[in-house]
Amino acid sequence: MPGGSPDDGGTVVLGERELAIGFRLIGMKDVVEVTPETAGHEFQKAMTSGRFSLVVASQSVRKSLTDAQRSAAEASLTPLVVFVPGPSGEYEVESVEALAKRVLGVTLAMPK
Repeated sequence: MPGGSPDDGGTVVLGERELAIGFRLIGMKDVVEVTPETAGHEFQKAMTSGRFSLVVASQSVRKSLTDAQRSAAEASLTPLVVFVPGPSGEYEVESVEALAKRVLGVTLAMPK
């Protein structure tokens, strides 16, 4: 993964070819094209490198992760992990409550 340093808190994008090309076209430098076979390894590298404050990964990457990696992604604040729709448009929506709990560490509850 080229570019960046531990101090810059950069962003890395992990996804299939179409997603990678799109992010490169808008000027992203840290873009890793992955396949179902390489997604887990590349995700782990991004999570443990210490170079990134944000990991943007496609839903296909999420599906390729182990249960432990998915749990780590959901619990991680640094780097923050965001899954985006891939070229197929398939997407699992995270509820506002789950996002608040994960990012802010607060539980949203409606008074009864």
